Amino acid sequence: MSALDQIDPTDRRAVRAAARRRRDRRGLLIALASSVVVIGGLALLVVTSPGWPDVRETFFSWSAFKTSFPDVLRGFWLDVKLFLIVEAVVLVIGLLIALARTTQAPALFPIRLLLSIYTDVMRGVPTILLVYLVGFGIPALAFSGLPTDPLVLGGIALTLSYSAYVAEVYRAGLDSVHPSQQAAALAVGLNRVQAMRFVVLPQAVRRVIPPLLNDFISLQKDVALVSTLGPLEAFRVAQIQASSDFNYTPLIAAALLYICVTVPLARFVDHLQRRRRRAQSAEGVTA
Repeated sequence: MSALDQIDPTDRRAVRAAARRRRDRRGLLIALASSVVVIGGLALLVVTSPGWPDVRETFFSWSAFKTSFPDVLRGFWLDVKLFLIVEAVVLVIGLLIALARTTQAPALFPIRLLLSIYTDVMRGVPTILLVYLVGFGIPALAFSGLPTDPLVLGGIALTLSYSAYVAEVYRAGLDSVHPSQQAAALAVGLNRVQAMRFVVLPQAVRRVIPPLLNDFISLQKDVALVSTLGPLEAFRVAQIQASSDFNYTPLIAAALLYICVTVPLARFVDHLQRRRRRAQSAEGVTA
């Protein structure tokens, strides 16, 4: 019998917990040390390179950063507002497309066919080409009542593109819910619409939150593509300022603003995925 087996069970758990904490601290210290060595080595390699002084002055000029940042920040608020509006619209349209494509009603086959074509085409065309086609094609039609504001047209193009991606994410979530869930809902007296709304859909949405957030991280960056139509958003402002004196620090300022939004979103996605894995592990242990 080992010495650990002779200890009281309560004390044994405490000993194991202490050993686990020591192991975690040791792993954390090793990770920090290796990160300092690798990152410090890369930084040292960059700053000691022959061309670093020119790169520092061209891309990391503090004076140029202070001068350009307020204008870039004002342009970035336009990005944020457009992103939030497009995201809300995409969530609704993507869900409607997914629900229509998963229905089995024979009368809706033409709609399912058209939505399948729509999804394939919108996912197949690069987003920047879609921005060009919508942004310059719709005004060229010269129909009265059609929008001509480049910001609106850019938002429409992003909505068309990302609603196709989000629809597929929703559809994967709906397909992942076992058919027995709907059958059980029907057995307790719910109709098909109620079963979808109260039983299937909530489970599907919970399962696809991480991939949905990943899509919206991409959308937040692709909002910069609207600048090709002329709106003075962050990238366009930075581009104009960089071309005035051939100093590209304003572009770095714009990149930092995008990072300030995308990195927290990415870490939030990681948190949700870890929490879901823990929940699944707990369910497996319970079963």
